[in-house]
Amino acid sequence: RQDGAEVSEGVLFEVCLAPVLSRKTSVLDVEEKKFPSSEKTVEHFSPLTEAMEREVVAAFGKGEPDEIMSSAFKLKVTREDIHTLRNLRWLNDEVINFYMSLLVERNKKEGYPAVHAFSTFFYPKLISGGYKAVRRWTRGVDLFKQDLIFVPIHLRVHWALVVIDVRKTTIKYFDSMGQKGDKICETVLQYLQEESREKRNLELTFSEWTLHSMESHEIPQQLNGSDCGVFMCKYADYISRDKPINFTQNHMPYFRKKMVWEIIHQQLL
Repeated sequence: RQDGAEVSEGVLFEVCLAPVLSRKTSVLDVEEKKFPSSEKTVEHFSPLTEAMEREVVAAFGKGEPDEIMSSAFKLKVTREDIHTLRNLRWLNDEVINFYMSLLVERNKKEGYPAVHAFSTFFYPKLISGGYKAVRRWTRGVDLFKQDLIFVPIHLRVHWALVVIDVRKTTIKYFDSMGQKGDKICETVLQYLQEESREKRNLELTFSEWTLHSMESHEIPQQLNGSDCGVFMCKYADYISRDKPINFTQNHMPYFRKKMVWEIIHQQLL
């Protein structure tokens, strides 16, 4: 788990995110006037079956916190981890890493973009130890043969996502609180340059790459202090299918339950 997990979620939110959310909500009111909801095409989702709902309820039920609910990709998800998917809870590293692995596995099928997803621990290691600290993280993986690369970003009390599109030579920052991540994108590009030099003996030209922090009107935004992890996971899901990102805050309870089922069954619906 990332540092700071032992601190009360409520306290951290009040100190760090509440002011941002307050400012952002007023901005979103303006954006809503510019982009009325009637003009937005929102995807229709098939509801979970009664059997699926029962499985989710059981997973959220009482039991040993360290009971293994799912094991794959050299990762384990416990009942305690699954409980972070309950409404208004903050997702932890284990849930996010497992879900990202499911995306990678799904995208090995024909017709999907080739995807590589870094662990949530990658970026902290990169900024604390530089390229040498993560040089071996891509052993057996050629990043430059991927179509998309996901880098989960943990900002102590907030999750965001960096998406490297190798096809389009773009690096984009997706933040459900509408915050900028330009410097984070620059750090990731510097990593790519060193990776290219180390693994391919080729120089990566900065000017060939476009860096962009997605604006609040470009992607769905959260309206509370707890759904950033779900937003991040669903950004990755939609992008990995080359689909327009058209869900809303209202879909979060549904997505949370759906993710529980998907993680337990190791299969994306």
